[in-house]
Amino acid sequence: MLTTAFSAEVLRRRAGGRRPPERSSHGFTIAEVMMATIVMAFAITTSITTMQRAFLSVDAARGVTYAAEMMQSELEKMRMLNWTTVSAYPSTATTVTINSSFTGNASIGNRFTLTRTATTVRSGMLMITLTISWRGYDASLHRRSYVTYYGQNGLYDYFSS
Repeated sequence: MLTTAFSAEVLRRRAGGRRPPERSSHGFTIAEVMMATIVMAFAITTSITTMQRAFLSVDAARGVTYAAEMMQSELEKMRMLNWTTVSAYPSTATTVTINSSFTGNASIGNRFTLTRTATTVRSGMLMITLTISWRGYDASLHRRSYVTYYGQNGLYDYFSS
């Protein structure tokens, strides 16, 4: 114990009578904490922005899939109709009721609007356009269309003549 006190006294005298400065090895400086905070804030902000864009892309893809399924369903129903019924379709865009199997889904609901236009190409041949529109997660408007031809005696009759 005497030697430790003696060595500390000798060191103090060699340093000009002053004690050597003590350095704290406990914790970080304010500058280090500020830099770490800035890096973390940047990382969190970037990840939130990236996730938001990913959610928008997933919503758009899901909407396109639903729209395609709804239009295909309407085309299949129309394919089963006779010429008299189909030829009576108006040439202006009219709203079509979407099948309840789609609108019963809570994520689809009434977000989608389906319209149909029938244009006479020539006698016995119609060009039918189905257009569907909806609002996405970010309230942006999306629109897709299907175009098909409907012949009085089938498409083979149209192509062979």
